[in-house]
Amino acid sequence: MTEPSRTAKAPDAFRTISEVSEQLDVPQHVLRFWEAKFTQVRPLKRAGGRRYYRPDDIDLLKGIRALLYSEGLTIKGVQKVLREHGAKHVAEVGRGGGKTARKASDAAAQADVGQLPALLPIPSTEHVNLAVEEPSDALVAEQRERLEVVLQDLLRLREMLNLRRKKIAAAE
Repeated sequence: MTEPSRTAKAPDAFRTISEVSEQLDVPQHVLRFWEAKFTQVRPLKRAGGRRYYRPDDIDLLKGIRALLYSEGLTIKGVQKVLREHGAKHVAEVGRGGGKTARKASDAAAQADVGQLPALLPIPSTEHVNLAVEEPSDALVAEQRERLEVVLQDLLRLREMLNLRRKKIAAAE
């Protein structure tokens, strides 16, 4: 049997959490979590705790989703964007204001980089603990090659962070 077709709602109609979850491709528990983390998300609640989202709520959630998933911000980063730029700005990001999303993301990223702790020194090879059984020479060589590639990537990232810190310090 086919599922009965739903009547399309008006664009300004309220939506249930299941409809918003489907529209944003985000599980319902994530929407409830965001409601706890972002005080600006305030759906209308009816008796029994059933949530109804206004179109503005949905735009705000779209903006939060874009900042978290597309722009790569953390929860704290999005909270900072909301504090500094407001819910209307984030809702505009949700409506497709891509340029403003990038600016907000860059500002939050600069703030996050400035708060990074000092990096730990790189441990020497004497701290590497191989398994109790002696692995074959080929396996050890392959592992060493992979680790050296990862180490080079990490060293490049460390240098990039140090340069970014210097630029931020110079700008202040």
